[in-house]
Amino acid sequence: MAQNKPKVGFGRRLSEARPTKTILFWSCVAAAVVTMIVGFSVGGWVTGGTARSMAQVMTEDALVRRLAPICVVQFKQDPGKDQKVKELKEVSAYERGDYVKKQGWARMPGEGEPDSKVADECAKLLMTSP
Repeated sequence: MAQNKPKVGFGRRLSEARPTKTILFWSCVAAAVVTMIVGFSVGGWVTGGTARSMAQVMTEDALVRRLAPICVVQFKQDPGKDQKVKELKEVSAYERGDYVKKQGWARMPGEGEPDSKVADECAKLLMTSP
């Protein structure tokens, strides 16, 4: 005949469980791995190299945003600016930065060569200003 064993709930079985050191060790390792996977994939964690490259890009972008208004001021000091702004508007959007570089407006005081990123941002500013 079948023995009638009382049903034991999950909570009771859990409280009576005695995990071995091996199970405990591998459970900790699995928890650490899952934490790292979640942290790097959706938690926003990055490695040191990635953080450095992100900081470099942010620095360059901030520098370009600060230098582009100087380029606009240099444009406004150009005696032929009225004609050149008409020419700039006729140039295709991807060539406007090159046009600004050729005019020398993107060359910062004390530097030899104009910066391409500054020229591109300056062209955008010139197109949006009245």
